[in-house]
Formats: sequence, C-alpha cells, structure tokens
Amino acid sequence: MLNPRQRAVLTALVHGPVDPTSLGDRLELPTEAVASHVDALREHGFAVERGPDGFTLEAVPDYGYGVQADLAAPFVVDYAPTVTSTNDRARELAVRGETDVAVLADEQTGGRGRLARGWASPPGGIYCSLLLRPSLAPERLPLLALVAAVAAGDAASSVGVGTGLKWPNDVQGPDGRKLAGVLAESATADGAVAWAAVGLGLNANADPAGLPVGATSLRELTGGPVDRRAVTQRYLESFDARRRDLDGVLDAWRRRTTTLGRRVRVRTGDGDVVGEAVDVDATGALLIETADGTERVAAGDCEHLRPAAEG
Repeated sequence: MLNPRQRAVLTALVHGPVDPTSLGDRLELPTEAVASHVDALREHGFAVERGPDGFTLEAVPDYGYGVQADLAAPFVVDYAPTVTSTNDRARELAVRGETDVAVLADEQTGGRGRLARGWASPPGGIYCSLLLRPSLAPERLPLLALVAAVAAGDAASSVGVGTGLKWPNDVQGPDGRKLAGVLAESATADGAVAWAAVGLGLNANADPAGLPVGATSLRELTGGPVDRRAVTQRYLESFDARRRDLDGVLDAWRRRTTTLGRRVRVRTGDGDVVGEAVDVDATGALLIETADGTERVAAGDCEHLRPAAEG
C-alpha cells in the first residue's frame, strides 16, 4: 500500500502542478525525497510528468491504486492484481494492526462465499475487502454486511443500474440475477470485536460468458464497460458514510430488499425455517412469521419461494 508520504504527495498532485521544493517544505521533506515518492507513484501506475511548474499528474490507473486518488473516504488502498482472497489479505493486515484498509484485486483464485462455497472471481470484477475495527457489540456485526450491500447498490446506481437486496448478503440486478455478494468475517477478543473484514465481490466488467448461471454484471446491464475506479470509489464513500448511521442503513435496506413480504425458506444449522419474511431486527437478523409464531434467524441460506409453494 502507499505509505503516508506517498499518499500526501498524491493528494497534492491531484490538486494541480506540484512544485517539489514548496511541497517538500510543507511535508518537511527534502526535494529529493519528494522526487523519490513521485517515482514510487509512477511504479504504481500513475503517469506523472515534470514541467516548468513542477510535477503534474497526467493520468491515474483505471483501478487498483488509482482508487486512492481523490478518494473522499478514509480508506488506505492495498492492491494486488491477483490474490487468493481479499478477505485473506485483510486478515493478514489485521494481524499487523492495520485498520480502515480497502484491499483490492482484479482477480481472486480462491474467492469464497457463505458456508465456504467458491465464489467465481473472473478478471474485470471489483473484489474489495474492508478491514475495520468497529466499535460494535459482536451481535451487531452482521449489520456491516447490510452496510456493504446498500453501498454496493449505491455504486451500481451511479452507473444507472437498479438493484434489489436479498437477505442476508446478495445484491441482485433489476431482473433478479445476482450482481454482487458480501462476506463478512471477524475476530473477537475479551468479548469485544477485534477486527472485521467485509468482503464484496461485484461483477463489474467481467465477461458475462464467464459468470455462473443466474449471475449478471454491470457490463451486461449497461451495455458496455463501466469505470471501475469510479464505481469502487462510490462504494467506499457510501460505505464510509452509511457505517456511521446503522439505523439509517436498516431503513435503506428495508426499502430496497426483495426479501421482506416474501414467503421464504431459510436453511439453518438447526433445520429449515419457512414462512413470511416480515422484518429485520436491530442486529440484521431476519424475522419470519411461521405457522408456530415469529422466528428470529441470525444466519442461513435464504430461498425465495413462489407464492403457491408449500413448506
């Protein structure tokens, strides 16, 4: 990831030509160090030219570390073209004591969804895990998955794609096909949350032919490639804003969900729960009205049943 000095230099470059001597004075760095940080940015794909007014940022990468440029959210980008899993990388960074890191990759070789299922992660997608250290009670951690789902919907809407949210972690396109999935993992210590990794797999520019049956992509829905950098920035900025208002997230999720009001079957470790999904509670658990009363389901695989379906 870019170190703090490199990020400071990048921020200065975004706002116009940079005189290395003036910037060095401001950052308390020798001019040679400023030039060295500019060289590091070039190695990460930024096109920086030097002219009579100093350094000028001519172009940024269309993904990866390019997301860091003019990002209006306090996340530090950690990027690799290919990883086994962005959540695995977030776990490594958690051990190092990092926080508020956005782990990005172009491709995952070992992506996974809920219940350790494989997650197709072809090139062209947006694979992002946010490493957080939230001040949340452990029972409220599932809300972070809802934050991610709502934020992913905000990102999709920025390119004109409407979405629906299926409990607990699916983002659907307007035709009901799966557009994105969320996987949240965490660790606790002494009864408190030590860290959380909230992973998002969003089918952005992935070739529709390489996606599983029942999945879609922004590219397919918009008729052409989307700006992954802009979509990722919108996701990060929305996530940052919405994590500060969890009650508002619950309301936003309720407005967008395709699950509430539907007859559902949720497979849990204790068996199936069948009934009408009526609400989510303050922890994000699904409330299901069954023949025996209202049941609260904190986790499970949710299937939307046809109106005429029985048990």
